[in-house]
Amino acid sequence: MLHRILTSLATLALLAAFAPAHARPLVDVSVVDRDTGESLASYPHRGDRWVAGAPGHRYSVRLTNTTAERVLVVLSVDGVNAITGQTADPSQAGYVLEPWQTTEINGWRKSMADVAQFVFTDLGDSYAARTGRPRNVGVIGVAAFREARVYRYPQYTPPPIARGTREKRAEAEASAPAASARSIVADESSYGQSIGTGHGGREWAPTSRTGFERATRQPEQVSELRYDERRRLVAMGIVPRHSRPVWRDDAPRAFPGGFVADPPRR
Repeated sequence: MLHRILTSLATLALLAAFAPAHARPLVDVSVVDRDTGESLASYPHRGDRWVAGAPGHRYSVRLTNTTAERVLVVLSVDGVNAITGQTADPSQAGYVLEPWQTTEINGWRKSMADVAQFVFTDLGDSYAARTGRPRNVGVIGVAAFREARVYRYPQYTPPPIARGTREKRAEAEASAPAASARSIVADESSYGQSIGTGHGGREWAPTSRTGFERATRQPEQVSELRYDERRRLVAMGIVPRHSRPVWRDDAPRAFPGGFVADPPRR
């Protein structure tokens, strides 16, 4: 009997060793509210993941490389490439993350030295809507690639940029004509998205360029994270109406807030 148990355990260990390496995503994606410092909770709903954004708050997209090799991440915000301003496509420029690196992307890349901050704003004021592309407002996405061969570069913070394979051909899309707020609202009313990502104030965010050869033509990972105002997510049944702890004023609290005060003098 003991021999059979040991044989079964050995078989399970062997199966685990040959389990698919792609079970875990190459890159973990989350959203951080920069005005509160809070990492926004995500809520599953009908196959999507949702976060609740606060209008007027700045935010960043936190990317974590979960592997021991460099990966390329093409970041799309509202269907727009966050580096080039093109309508997003996996073949375009992206950020290169070193093994196990975590970084936060704070805005639209304006140059090698600065970005325009990501900020939750009214739908009509979103960058995508103002450039005539409101269709995909409300979704943050990544396309991630493994590297074809190993490079040994020093770690960069923030991550360097690798150019896309079709950048020049699609440059004209970044200068698409702006749409009026009236036409935007009419176009989006079918699904009721209330906020998007605006083109906020400039901030210093230096980066550099690097080489990266993709192991495959198609991304190994494509992930999406949807967002909208909390009131909308509550109305849709995505976020519980009371999603945060409700404290009774007269009840003891483990975390009442504040700092350690001096004790009374004796």
